Amino acid sequence: MTRILIVDDDEPLLRALRVNLTARGYQVDTAGTAKAGLVAAGHHPPDLAIVDLGLPDLDGIRVVEGLRGWSRAPIVVLSARHSEPVKVAALDAGADDYVTKPFGMDELLARIRAALRRGTPAVPDAPVIRAGEVTVDLAMKRATGPDGEIRLTPTEWHLLEVLARNPGRLVEHRQLLREVWGPQYETETNYLRVHFANLRRKLERDPARPRHLITQPGIGYRLEL
Repeated sequence: MTRILIVDDDEPLLRALRVNLTARGYQVDTAGTAKAGLVAAGHHPPDLAIVDLGLPDLDGIRVVEGLRGWSRAPIVVLSARHSEPVKVAALDAGADDYVTKPFGMDELLARIRAALRRGTPAVPDAPVIRAGEVTVDLAMKRATGPDGEIRLTPTEWHLLEVLARNPGRLVEHRQLLREVWGPQYETETNYLRVHFANLRRKLERDPARPRHLITQPGIGYRLEL
């Protein structure tokens, strides 16, 4: 059964969507906040997510980014915001479609069917990676150690996230630089040396002898679990 996650704080809309989707054979999970949605997705990875942008705790784009950090499931954004920049931001964050409120139920159902046809299944692995004493939660976008949450800069997190999506596999310098800084920085390997030195100080028990953030000289880095 196809599992759909709906993240929206509009209770009447949630009920209507749950009834309509359940009647058509979908398994439906709902959440009224961004954080609850990310937790629900972590516990039961969806085959498709429907995300409202106007959530009470975080902007829905943060949910899209959190899901896209570990899942390839299609994401359909629902929003009353009609401006082009908002639509572009949601699509750039990883959404597959954008539906403005109010909408027709038949249209939304058609868009869901189309997204499921185009989409690929969600990554089967849980969105939590453990490397020694460090836990990397790709859905919640945070790393924790024995003493609690590890404070990472956005750049440090992005680098760690790329490696955590590819555990045990070598990620080349060029790919890391392209994903984190952009294609114009593909030769700036000194950026990586600085930030990985900082990451090791925060994540490794002995930064001078790393067990998890491994360098392949001249090629790239990998995360060993």
